[in-house]
Amino acid sequence: MQFSLSEEQTLIVETVRRFVEEELAPYEDEVERDNRVRPELIRQVRERAIERGLYAANMPEDLGGGGLDALTVALMEIELGRTSFALQYAVARPSNILRACKGEQVERYLLPTVRGERVECLAMTEPQAGSDLRAMKTRAERDGDRYVINGAKHFVSYADVADYAILFAASGVEDTPRGPRSRITSFLVDKDTPGFDVVMGPESVSHRGFHHCELVFTDCRVHEDRILGEEHKGFDVANAWLGATRLTVAAQCVGRARRALDMAAEWAATRKQFGQAIGKFQGTSFKLADMATGIEAAELLVLRAADREARGEGRDRDFAMAKLYATEMLARVTDDALQIYGGMGLVKDLPIERFWRDARVERIWDGTSEIQRHIISRSVLRPHED
Repeated sequence: MQFSLSEEQTLIVETVRRFVEEELAPYEDEVERDNRVRPELIRQVRERAIERGLYAANMPEDLGGGGLDALTVALMEIELGRTSFALQYAVARPSNILRACKGEQVERYLLPTVRGERVECLAMTEPQAGSDLRAMKTRAERDGDRYVINGAKHFVSYADVADYAILFAASGVEDTPRGPRSRITSFLVDKDTPGFDVVMGPESVSHRGFHHCELVFTDCRVHEDRILGEEHKGFDVANAWLGATRLTVAAQCVGRARRALDMAAEWAATRKQFGQAIGKFQGTSFKLADMATGIEAAELLVLRAADREARGEGRDRDFAMAKLYATEMLARVTDDALQIYGGMGLVKDLPIERFWRDARVERIWDGTSEIQRHIISRSVLRPHED
């Protein structure tokens, strides 16, 4: 991979950085205080993102998107990671999973989402089936040319503002070496479909203004033309999405860690104790050194994975390594930043406590650290197994 950015990539990074500073950062305190993003603010950010060519940058140009490769999108995500997560969905990067749309689905779901006219949410996680997707209880039973869906999902991001859900449901059973396992099918389900209800989930300590919801399906009837991909092939569709989102999480952790380091370094250089700046003390300066080194290492893992994906060579282990290291790095960096600030780090008037609090969920969603280690270790052992 090349370590220098192209002229286009440099321009995009600068554009996104200015956009974050001018259009998103000024509203961070409001979102944190009110635990919501005003609908008019969402529209404002979305319109300005479209004007600057930042909306749907991950989608191909022939679909109306920005046509950026995975490496350039990762560079964007690093910059977006410096601000409130709740504000970012107005600068949407539609899920790559939508590229599986076909026929009438393209005009009804894919293209309007790329244009910013519709918003999707992904309904996969269940109370009793988090990482073990084949254990999901939501059922889709065929009835003629329709499916009758019953069950519930939780921790569904953006469901309160989305127009439709990309739903994964058990649609059959197959025999495997580990016994019978569910076959999974993905569906596109409009929120106004009878039998589909959205309920706000419990309040979380992380990412205020970014809400997760519970989706309840009660005899919800969905036509077979709403299948995304093929029947019983939901995992094939999901695999086109999971790697990209793990890379997104990792990239944004790098951006957030850089901001935390910048603030900690400034505090350490100006805060004085015992007659000198606290950054002069080894206990503080070594923390800053470790923070900077960890961020650089995480960024290299992110950019390597993104570069491989851009060349069509991305592997699950690349995404897993990037997410594992970047999320755990962010936890260390935000904790050290708070320690450098001392008691002031826990004061709500400063964003350090928010960075520290928000960092915790990164090691859980889009695949826990344990899941990432499982993916990595499997790839290490596979060549040596009979």
